[in-house]
Amino acid sequence: MSPESAAFNADAVLASAADAVVAVDVELRVVMWNPAAERMFGWRAEEVTGGPAPIVPDELMAEHHAVLERVRAGGPLSILSRRLRRDGAVVDVRIDTSCLTGPDGRPCGWVSVLHPHQDAGTVQSHMAERARLVRRLTDVVADINADLDLSAVLDRIAHSLTELTGADAGGFVLIEDDQLRLVSLTQLSDHLRGYTAPLESSLFGELLRSGKSVLLATDDTRSLGDLIWADLEGLHTIALGVSNVQGRPYGALYALYSRRKVGHLELELLELLAAHAGVALGNAMAYQEMVRQRAHEHAVVDASADGIAVLDPAGRVRKWNRAAAELTGCGFGDAVGHPPPFPLPARPGERIKHRLESGRWLEVLMADIPETDERVVDFRDVTQAKALEEEKDLFLATAGHELRTPITVVQGFANTLVRRWKELDDDARRSAVGTIAERSTKLAHLVENLLLGSLAGNGQLRSANVPFDLRRLLRESAVAFQPASRTHLLRLDLPEELPPVTGDPVSTDVIVGQLLENAFKYSPDGGAVTVRAGVEGTGVVVTVEDEGIGIPPEDRERVFDRFVQGETGDRRRFGGIGLGLYIVRRLARAQGGEVTAHGNEPRGTRMRLTLRSVPDGALGPA
Repeated sequence: MSPESAAFNADAVLASAADAVVAVDVELRVVMWNPAAERMFGWRAEEVTGGPAPIVPDELMAEHHAVLERVRAGGPLSILSRRLRRDGAVVDVRIDTSCLTGPDGRPCGWVSVLHPHQDAGTVQSHMAERARLVRRLTDVVADINADLDLSAVLDRIAHSLTELTGADAGGFVLIEDDQLRLVSLTQLSDHLRGYTAPLESSLFGELLRSGKSVLLATDDTRSLGDLIWADLEGLHTIALGVSNVQGRPYGALYALYSRRKVGHLELELLELLAAHAGVALGNAMAYQEMVRQRAHEHAVVDASADGIAVLDPAGRVRKWNRAAAELTGCGFGDAVGHPPPFPLPARPGERIKHRLESGRWLEVLMADIPETDERVVDFRDVTQAKALEEEKDLFLATAGHELRTPITVVQGFANTLVRRWKELDDDARRSAVGTIAERSTKLAHLVENLLLGSLAGNGQLRSANVPFDLRRLLRESAVAFQPASRTHLLRLDLPEELPPVTGDPVSTDVIVGQLLENAFKYSPDGGAVTVRAGVEGTGVVVTVEDEGIGIPPEDRERVFDRFVQGETGDRRRFGGIGLGLYIVRRLARAQGGEVTAHGNEPRGTRMRLTLRSVPDGALGPA
């Protein structure tokens, strides 16, 4: 070799290169660090040779591993990234990485050429996109970590895989002695779940022997047809990342590709997801172990429908069971270390009731634990009981008032007839009997409403589902109600043709009757009451409009509750037990319809009943 040729040997070329050149072996130890690398990053070759390259930021380590694995399996790669200087400064660089092969053709390391990248905007754009993906990964991981059930965590990990890495399918395998078992999968045949294979001859075994955290295998370099994953048609690439739990390999996350190529970013996300999966699995396993060890202690507490809290001597929450969080809306993290979000009884054994801001009522009981100076607080939801108690009181007061009047009248006139029968002439007797009959009818109506209200409250209302002639039913109801009031004008506004509807004609007759009764009742000064009907969409709408006192907008939904009337004084002014509209709505819904309340311009109320029309126009019995 001439002196001129010797000047061009590899060492001389590397020493004089303007770009930083860094080479690492398969153990990721630095084997080459040229002078340009010293100038760019500040470390001398003798300081870094034999150890890991100190220039990769911790947050980009997964990206670094992904690039090396992608290059090993897929050829040279150029990326924009950032590296660290010795003084802590960050350098924007373009990195061109290639795989080094030994005399036997097998990979023996990697070489990277790094040169400063002056277009900061391009690098920032690249890093921003990477940060966006990592944030998405963080959100997914947070969702996974929110579940502590091991099987649920495994399923969430597998399902998150395709979203984050763009894989066409995937799964998670666990190490069980010298075997692998597929425990969760996505976009694969479910019969594969539970499949086992030898660890030693698997890709996972190869990954573990390499000491790396991610592996890429393609059909360019090996046959994939004998693997379990051959269930995915067109499979050409498999990427897998190891998940460690408590410092040891626990399982691996497999990403399978049949349509798209795999880049270093997908490998980076796979490695990050696999690492986070290990943390999530560790949390779930630790939780399961804790539950197993303390199952006897917590079985009653965790299964209790009551909220249970343990307070320290200062009154701060130490333990807070699941029911406590559900009842109060205050999660474990928000409750621990703070007083409970409700007052406590003044002394052990005393019970108090407290209404939360949510409207839920709690009954709270407290007991002391003398050995630890702690206190146990047990609380339960008594909202329904409280509402039932209030409804019962209101019902008793209202029903007593409403029933007293007709009973008193019937009793009075009956006594009069018994005592003075011979003194009364025929007209007086007939008038007394008529009054008794009229009040008895009202009494029967009240009792009927009470019965219907009870059935509706228990969900026992039954409704037929037959076609019937709604137009005929409305005309008959109008005829029946016309004599009910001398001060009201009842108008019927019906089209010449109205399609039959599907439902219960008896229930519909009760609904229309109650709406007409209310229209008369709440129009004390008389006026027009109008019944209209028409086709709307796939149904038929019936409206009953009056010119009465109307319903305030804030009460138009509330009036359909039990024992409720439009205004506080309505019951005293107009009478009634507040069950009519409650029954009406449930009768309507039982046949697939609905009833709503609206304002009527310029004054009054418009009640709207919707029923289903018969598609083919068939008319059943009315």
